[in-house]
Parts: sequence; C-alpha cells; structure tokens
Amino acid sequence: MKILKKYKWTLLTSLVILVMYLVNQQKGLMAFNLSISNVKTVLTLLPPIFVIIGLIDVWVPRETMIKYMGDKSGLFGGIIAVFMGAIGAGPLYVAFPVAALLLKKGARLSYVFLFVSTWSSMKLPIIMYEWASLGGRFTIIHILSSLTVYVTGSLLMERLLCNKTKTEIYAKIEAA
Repeated sequence: MKILKKYKWTLLTSLVILVMYLVNQQKGLMAFNLSISNVKTVLTLLPPIFVIIGLIDVWVPRETMIKYMGDKSGLFGGIIAVFMGAIGAGPLYVAFPVAALLLKKGARLSYVFLFVSTWSSMKLPIIMYEWASLGGRFTIIHILSSLTVYVTGSLLMERLLCNKTKTEIYAKIEAA
C-alpha cells in the first residue's frame, strides 16, 4: 500500500494514457510517446545537476553559505541569489534541488525564493533572446520590473511565514 501511495501520480498518469489508448489509439500512442520523451529529457537534465549539488554540498562549508547568503548577508546575498538564478541551466524543476541545498546550507529563505524566481524568467539565454528579438528597452524594463516584484515578493513571503512554518521547512530539508 505504501508503494502505491508513493507512485500514485505515475500510476494515475499511466492509467489515463491506457484509457486514452483504448478510446483513441492514435492519441493514446501520441500521449505515451510524449510521456517517454519527457522522462528522457528529465533523465538527461537531472544527473548533472545532482553531481553539481553533490560537489557544492562537499566543497562549500555551511559557514560560508551562511556568511554569503544567510540572514545577515544583506544585499550581497540577494545579488548572489539573482546571479545564481540567472546562470541556471534547464527548466524550473531543476532549480528545486538546488534550492533545497541552499536551504540545507543555511541560506536565508527570501534569497532562496529570489533564486527560484530569477531562474524562472531571468536566465541569461532568455535575456539575450529578448534583447535580440524585442530590443534593449523591453529587456531592461522586464529585468527591472521582475526584480522589483521578485525582491518585494520574496521579502514579503519570508515575513508572512510564521516561525513555526519556517522551522518546518528547514526541518524537512534537513531530514531529506
């Protein structure tokens, strides 16, 4: 029963694809092939990220992370979070294991929110594409408005979370 609960979404998705196949073979086969393609993509992206996470976990002491991205790191911690998010590679789901490592190493919660937000829409390839296709003015407005929203939102989310919730978040990360 425990294994069914653990893999309920995989089983449910498989069941939906099977029903689709029984109703319409062509669409069911298309859904199956798309699912396999997505799994292959995930499997090619995650191993390098886990290697990088492992190296950071070993090479960067907790004290160093606290110094540069902890509660007392100030503006510098936010700049590091934005920089890390901007140079991130891959889709957003790749950022979450990195975010978990940052929390485990003692990074401030708002900086982790800022990192994930930046990763979602301000990566360097996106910015370069915007600059080339939509122009510098649009890109600068996008960056400044996004940073304003991300910084404000990150600080607000951190402030609105009660201490119990913050403690639970850090405890879950430590237990993982």
